Amino acid sequence: VQAAADIALTGVDLVAGGEKSAFSLCRPPGHHAHAGTMGGYCFINNAAVAAQSFRDRGAARVAILDVDYHHGNGTQSIFYERGDVLTVSVHGDPTTEYPFYLGYADERGQGEGAGFNLNLPLPVGTGFADWTRALEQGLAAVRAFKADAVVVALGVDTYEGDPISRFKLKSADYLQVGRLLAGLGLPAVFTMEGGYAVADVGINVANVLDGYAG
Repeated sequence: VQAAADIALTGVDLVAGGEKSAFSLCRPPGHHAHAGTMGGYCFINNAAVAAQSFRDRGAARVAILDVDYHHGNGTQSIFYERGDVLTVSVHGDPTTEYPFYLGYADERGQGEGAGFNLNLPLPVGTGFADWTRALEQGLAAVRAFKADAVVVALGVDTYEGDPISRFKLKSADYLQVGRLLAGLGLPAVFTMEGGYAVADVGINVANVLDGYAG
């Protein structure tokens, strides 16, 4: 568990040392973990750890962009009252999908964090075209925020063959996902989140990274 968070921190170390991006293969995943509670196979919120590390190193504003099928409820809760970290999540509609109680579009942040949380829930059966439109909304929010760095909580359980998720992205689509993410032009750390089509996870992750690298 600690190693997963350490790997996220190593990713930040690499980027702070001059790399444009780093992929942290965190296991277990982290985006369902709150500051004081675990959940959804997550114990430490690796993406949140990475974002805070960027802040500690002097980044004034950091964005977390979560593209896992399931809403990053832990990440949202950690930063919900903060204005220095923007949280964006593109995910399955929580009226039918885990975590059910968070992830709705009207959750926009609170106090100093008001306006700095963006949820983009999508219905069962969403394909790549509609998913991409939501992602582009998220990317626009990151740009408007003028982030100094981005943490991508990368789940590939949006894949059409994933056994516990219900979006319809194909393996080839992840190349374009990577290209779109690269278009931000920001220092980036990827933290690995969900993906349960075991035979295809590696292909889909590699496609994201290949697309990102150009």
